[in-house]
This record gives sequence, structure tokens and C-alpha cells, in this order.
Amino acid sequence: MKTIKVLFLASEADPLVKVGGLGDVAGSLPPALRKLTPEKTGGVTLDVRTVIPFHSVVRKKITDAEFLFDFEVSAVDGPVKAQAYKTEANQVPIYLIAGELIGPDAPVYSSDAAIGGQTYIFFSVAVLEFIKILGWKPDILHANDWHTALSVYALKQRQDKEPFFKGIHSVLGVHNLPFMGAGSELALARFGLTPSRWPHLPWWAKDDPLPLGMQTADRIVAVSQTYAKEIMTPEFGCGLEGILKIRQKSVSGIVNGLDMDAWDPSKDQAIPINFDTSTISKRIENKIALTKEFALKPAPDTPLLILISRMDQQKGVDIAIEGLLQALKFNWQAILLGTGDPKLEEACRKLEADYPDRIRAAILFDTALSRRMYAGADILLMPSRYEPCGLAQMMAMRYGCVPLARATGGLQDTIVDFSYSQEKATGFLFKEPNAKAFSETIERALTVFHDQDQWQQIQFNGMRQDFSWEKSALQYVKLYREILK
Repeated sequence: MKTIKVLFLASEADPLVKVGGLGDVAGSLPPALRKLTPEKTGGVTLDVRTVIPFHSVVRKKITDAEFLFDFEVSAVDGPVKAQAYKTEANQVPIYLIAGELIGPDAPVYSSDAAIGGQTYIFFSVAVLEFIKILGWKPDILHANDWHTALSVYALKQRQDKEPFFKGIHSVLGVHNLPFMGAGSELALARFGLTPSRWPHLPWWAKDDPLPLGMQTADRIVAVSQTYAKEIMTPEFGCGLEGILKIRQKSVSGIVNGLDMDAWDPSKDQAIPINFDTSTISKRIENKIALTKEFALKPAPDTPLLILISRMDQQKGVDIAIEGLLQALKFNWQAILLGTGDPKLEEACRKLEADYPDRIRAAILFDTALSRRMYAGADILLMPSRYEPCGLAQMMAMRYGCVPLARATGGLQDTIVDFSYSQEKATGFLFKEPNAKAFSETIERALTVFHDQDQWQQIQFNGMRQDFSWEKSALQYVKLYREILK
């Protein structure tokens, strides 16, 4: 029986630290890989370990981490001291790297690009030094996003000089292409890493961590099949579509999974009434409770629309606001939840002020409230301009809330549009990122809503989807095996 050793690098990993979707992935994929049995993997077992920075927020949560050893990371201005610790979560060994550049009071992500660059390039280089001293040689170094992409580039440079690193293969997960680590050039120089000389890389990307990782990784994995194709186009490629086309045989897409136990309406303690497909008639009680919570008139027959999102242009919140205004002639209620861009927050507040009988704006971050919304609302709005994967649509479907989304990235890969197949439909999709297409799709969805038999079929289809991490993990095993061949 073969064991594949994988070191999973990330800037955050739930339950130790979670800021965004990457935290979900880094907290869920490694345990899903470790749980796979040889019967499912074709005779392979996975020894997956995770490594993240020892952020201040992690220090406050993990007070009993095992100290492993002190070590030094080479830099042109003298060695930088570092420390390695070990803990465990969800039966996955987790290494924690501390050091001078991972400050005791620093946030996970700095608003200063130069500080962020110093932190994560130090971390990326320190990880390589760490595994060399530890003596644990992974078969696969699986880095994620710009924060750890430099480890892949540094690995390539060290493989030519140091026998320990020969035979280690690399995977780079791309969760959000526009964030490339710009502003890292000083940190790159400090740790002795030369900018790329690859002629196909744009001049402005030659010292940005993500493009450097994309140049040198054995495989590049986008977090959905459609996003893997989209990033090869000018609309989504952020100026890197040229090198991605050159490397297209090494680019693939695997959609993220969902913790099916954590998101289960039959046992979720955060919602008023539990239900499943056999007791879906109980779901209406959650809707009534939700409308009362927001001082909206309880109206079981009136469609309740929700938006649960970071208030951001990427998420198309402006499209949602304008689209709802265009759809005012139809009968619906709406609740908008999220924080972010102050202008979009204010636009949501104005929408509530102008239409207090049917719209509410909750400008806050509240995970328990989001669960009550998924469990009680009829339609989730996701008009994203781009969406590498997306999790909200999967969560909504699990709870019988029908997603209405733009046909992009992971949204296109996880939602079956009603116009494509009425029998298999799990939601509604629109193509153009504008308010007109969005409002027309609202009209289409509301028409179907009033055919309750058809609507319930859409709900059942969504609730029965297999979004499990095991399904995604098996695809990663296949990828790892292909690389190791």
C-alpha cells in the first residue's frame, strides 16, 4: 500500500483561524483526505499535514501547542529567527511557524502590502527550512493563493542545489486570482529570491508571489472547473491569461466541498425548526419566524429573497440593489445581510428606508443569523461578477433555499438552471452581469415559485446534492497520483 505525503500550506485554517473561504478549505480538505480509505482511493493512504503561521489570534486560541524547535531562515541582511510548534485539529497534525516577521499582535492580513509581503514570504521560505530540519519529506507541497505561492517558487530554486528537496512535487491552489501579493519585491530580495526571468511573464508580475508560483508549480488548481477556464480569458485572467494558456495542460479545476454535517437543517441548533426533505412542510415556520425577527409582515405566500454577502463590487451587490429596484412591480420581501464597502452598505440602508414595508438591511456579520436566513428564505441572491467557487449557494441548497446567481465560476458548476432542466433544476442562472438580466431572472423565479409542486421539486433537488468534501478529496487524490507518475 502506498502512502502519499502531502504538506498543505495556507494563511488560515478553520478552526484555528478563519477570515475567508480559504479558511474553510484549509480546515476541511486535509481531514477529508486523511479520512479516505484505501478502498476508495485505489490502494492509497494519505498522510496530510497542514502548516500555517502562528498568528496572534491562533496563539490566543491554542495555549498548549507543542514546541518543536528554534531555527533560522537565511536572509541577505542576516538570519531571521523562527520557531516551530505543533498542534492537532480534526485529526490532522498542524504545524505552526512563528518568528520575528509574524508579529505577536499582527492581524492575519495586513492592509500594508509591504508588511504582508514580508510576513508571507518569510513564512513560505521558513516552511522549506522547517521540513528540512524536521526530516519529514512530503511528496506533494500543496500551496494556496499568493500567501504561500512563493514556497513553490523557492522550492524550484532549491531543488537544483539541495538533495533533500529533489522529488518534492508542487500544487498551487488558486482561490482568488486578482490577489497576487503585489508589493512583495523588497521581501523577495531580502530572502534572496530573484525575480522571474521567464519571458512569458508580464514585466509587472516578475516579483509577485502568485505569478511566480503559477510559473513553477507542477499543477495549478482553480477552485471550480469553470473558473479554471475563465482565468484563461482577458475578462477574468487579470493579465495572466497568457501564461495560463501556455500552461493550460497543467491547469485544472476542482470545486470546493461543504461540511455536510455542519450544514444540516435536520440537526442545526441555530435554526428555530429543524427539517429535512420528508418534513419540508415545517420549513414555513422558519420563514414566519425570520420575517417576525425583522419586523416584516409574515406572508407565507410572498417570496422572501435574501442576500448574504461581503458588500463588494465582486459580489455584485450593486447589481442586486439596482435589480431589486427594477423588480419592484413584483410581490416579494427581501433581507440583505453583510458588511464591506461603506457606499454599498449605505445603498442597502437607503433601500430599506425607501421601502420599509418590504426590505430590510442588516449591516453586520452574523453566522447564526445567516443560518436562520438560509433555513427560512425562499431565494438566495448571488449576482457575483466573478465567483471562483462560492459556498453560499451550496449552503442555501442544503436548507431548501433556492439560489439565483450569475452563471460564473463555481456558481455555474454547482447550480442546475431551471431553463436547462426542469426535472433536475436546483436554481436560476443569468449570464450578463447587469441589473436587467438579474431582474428578469427574479421574474422568472417568481413565476415558478407560485407553482408550489415545481418549486418543491427544485428544493428537493438542491437538498439532495452531494457537496461533500469526500467527493472533492477523491479528485485531489487522482490529481496527486497523476503528478507522482
